[in-house]
This record gives sequence, C-alpha cells and structure tokens, in this order.
Amino acid sequence: MTRPRLILNAFTMNTATHVSYGSWRNPETRSVEFDQLDVWVELVRLLERGKFDSVFFADVVGLYDDYRGGWDTYLREGLQIPNHDPSAIVSALALSTEHLGLVITSSVLQDHPFSFARKISTLDHASKGRIGWNVVTSALQNSARNFGLTEREEHDERYQWAEEYTEVVYKLWEGSWEDGALVRDRQRGIHADPDKVHKIHHAGKRYRVEGPHLSFPSPQRTPVIFQAGTSTAGRAFAARHAEGVFINAASPKGAGAVIDDTRDRAVAAGRRREDIKFFQGLSFVVGSTEAEARARAAELDEYLSVDGLIAHRSGGIGVDLGGLDHHTPIGDLAATVQGTRSTIEALIAAAPPGTNPTIADLVRQQQESTRIVGTPEQIADALEEWQDAGVDGVNIRYITTPGSFEEFIDHVVPELQARGLAQTEYAPGTLRDKLFGEGPALPGRHPARHWRGKFGPAQAGTSSHTVSA
Repeated sequence: MTRPRLILNAFTMNTATHVSYGSWRNPETRSVEFDQLDVWVELVRLLERGKFDSVFFADVVGLYDDYRGGWDTYLREGLQIPNHDPSAIVSALALSTEHLGLVITSSVLQDHPFSFARKISTLDHASKGRIGWNVVTSALQNSARNFGLTEREEHDERYQWAEEYTEVVYKLWEGSWEDGALVRDRQRGIHADPDKVHKIHHAGKRYRVEGPHLSFPSPQRTPVIFQAGTSTAGRAFAARHAEGVFINAASPKGAGAVIDDTRDRAVAAGRRREDIKFFQGLSFVVGSTEAEARARAAELDEYLSVDGLIAHRSGGIGVDLGGLDHHTPIGDLAATVQGTRSTIEALIAAAPPGTNPTIADLVRQQQESTRIVGTPEQIADALEEWQDAGVDGVNIRYITTPGSFEEFIDHVVPELQARGLAQTEYAPGTLRDKLFGEGPALPGRHPARHWRGKFGPAQAGTSSHTVSA
C-alpha cells in the first residue's frame, strides 16, 4: 500500500520553556536564547534543510491560573514567562527561508480584527504566501484581565466571539478588494480601481468596522487557518473554519475518535473531510539502538521539572494542585481539591485504567504518552500507526532546541523519506498550495469565500466610482 506523506511541523514558542518543563537548564538547549533573532534564523534554516512543511509558534498573552496560591512558580520555572511576540520576528524568518510555512498564534482577545487583518496580509506578502494563523480564544483569566475584562468569557461564548472575529477578517481579506483592483497603470495614472475596492460596514455584537481593508490581497488572501480546541465547541469551530487542527491525543485510537468526529462535522457544515489536516503533537528521542535511545531519554529526563509539569497542568484545568504533595493519589483529588467536579473527574479519567497513580506519576505519564523513544525504524513504525488512525502530520515538540529537531532531521527524516512518508523536495507555491495542492486561495466551500463579491460601490449607501480611460 502506498501511503501519503506525513506533514512535518516544528512546534515551538518564543520563550525559554515551552512544553518540556525544566529542560531550559540543560546546557544542550538554546531555548534560553529565545530573545536572539539569530537563534530563530538558524532554526528555520535547519527546518528547511530537513524539508519541514512549517514552523508553528504557540503563544499566550497572560499567566496560567495560580499555583500554590500565586504565580511565583511560573517565574522560577520559566513557564512561558517571559515570552515575546512571535509575529514580530516572522518577517525576518520569511526572508531567511524560501519554502517553510510560518504559523503564528493570535488570540481574538489580543488584537483588533482590523489591525490583525492588516498585519497578516503584510506578513503574507512578505513571505510570498507562507503564513498560517492558529486561532485561539484565550482561556486564561489573567489574559482576560490584561485586556480590560474583569473575567474571561464563558467557554462557548469565547467561540461565539471567535465567530464574529473571523467574520470581520474574512470580510476584509476576501471581500474588500476584488481581483485586479490594484492596477498600477503609470500611463493612465491609476494606481487602484475604486470600483473594485469596497468598505465592509461590519456591525456586530463586539465590532463595528467600516473598512476598506488597507492592504491589497496577499498571495493567499486568507492565511491557512489552524485551530487546537477539541471541546465540543472547539470541534464545531474547527469543522467550519480550520484547515489544520493540532491535537494531543494520548493514543492513536484517541486521535482517531477526535478526527472522525471533526471530519463528520465538517461534512455537515458543507465542507469535505479532506479539507482539514490533523497534526498530532509528539516528541522524539532517537538512538541507533533502542537501548541507546532509552538511555538518552533517561539523560534528558534528569532535567525534567515535575513541579513545572504540575503547575502547567494546574493552570490548564483551572484547579490549584500546588498545595498537595506530589505523591497524592489521583483518586483522592475529589476529596482534597476544591474545584468543579467535572474537572476533577476528567483528571481522574486520564489515568490508565485500573490504576490510581499519584499526581507526579500522571503528569509524567502524560508527557511520555506523546513521546516516542527508539531507533529511526521504530519511530517510523510508530508514526505509521498514528497515520493509520487518520493523522495527516506531526506537530514535533522539542526537548532541547535545536537539538531535538536536528536529531529528527538527521536520523528519522531519511527513514521517512525512504518509506515515502516525508517529502524530499518542496512543491512550488504558497503554504496552502503545498498542503493541499489546489491553489493559493481557499476553496469556495470555506465560509470565508462567502464574502467574495458581497460588497460593491452601492453597498451601505456608498456612491459608485468611475475610472476614466
């Protein structure tokens, strides 16, 4: 059986500690130099050498919820603070690469849709069409307070917010400028055709945006849309909007369930199952033998911070586990932790069946469930199992950077290429071209395309314009 290739994505963040907490102390990593642009330029050039499809920058705009009653642990652990704005360095990374996709995270909370649409169009122009946007809704309470809210919106309401936000940027990207509006006719003295540039006059619950979009259409118009929420509301949003979905399933079987459900929803929304690519988050430890790989994993684990893992897990579920001994059994949480019953039950359910691990055991198990340790051949075999479950690509997490990526590129990528599971050369075109092979623009069945041709000179009472010959 001929398999489709896997899409390879590097998962990173403009901070010292992203997912592998404590690893910043490892002298092998350069993650502590996250503030140095040359480190990022070297990384993206390495990824392009390895024929990676894209690099994905995670981001947060606030602290996780309190741990041990405060936020000191986040600073001591370097747990995603300090962090810098990835969108500010993307243009430099675009100039340093030719093919690599550049995906940034931006929350509906942090940037007004008018200015965000302009920023993305600018970056898509600068990169010749290689920009992707990971849409997030910011679940952190501190993030909400950083942007003037007294508390965060409820979960489903945040996705309603995202629906309006995407509607505004789609109108600007897809509807404000018609094809051919930018004339640049020096002889006639016409730079742009007024009849083909339109205000959008958006008036909604949260935003009033007159327009027009100040940027003319970029190579992709709309960036490739990514999303990472797997709640019911998150899957519904992904089914309508996402072209790529990042998942963190604990097993191929779990991944398959999420993928099948989301693709079913996409069909119900008028799209095709193949309109969405799914990326499983995984980390890798490579050795020439399995024993060597396991020894290497043990060496890397010496820097792992259990306290950092628990702090991050606490912030993610909104329950402060910091006052408990790390050896507290998961099954005892309902009696010892004040929090919503559903949250505690979900944490207990995450433990392997028939076990009652401690809190420290659980966070280690969750870390290890998405880590593959072995030879290049064993890693390729495991990736085939994930692919059989419906996964289209891998969101590769680093333990040390650039070391984790370099080891994967030097040892695993050749094995994947030999099996036809990784590309040996880049396809031409934009990021959307490379991922889907159907051209730079969104297909007509995507909701963003609804806004093509919806605005005109007479829309909302505006007068028409005439371009003289």
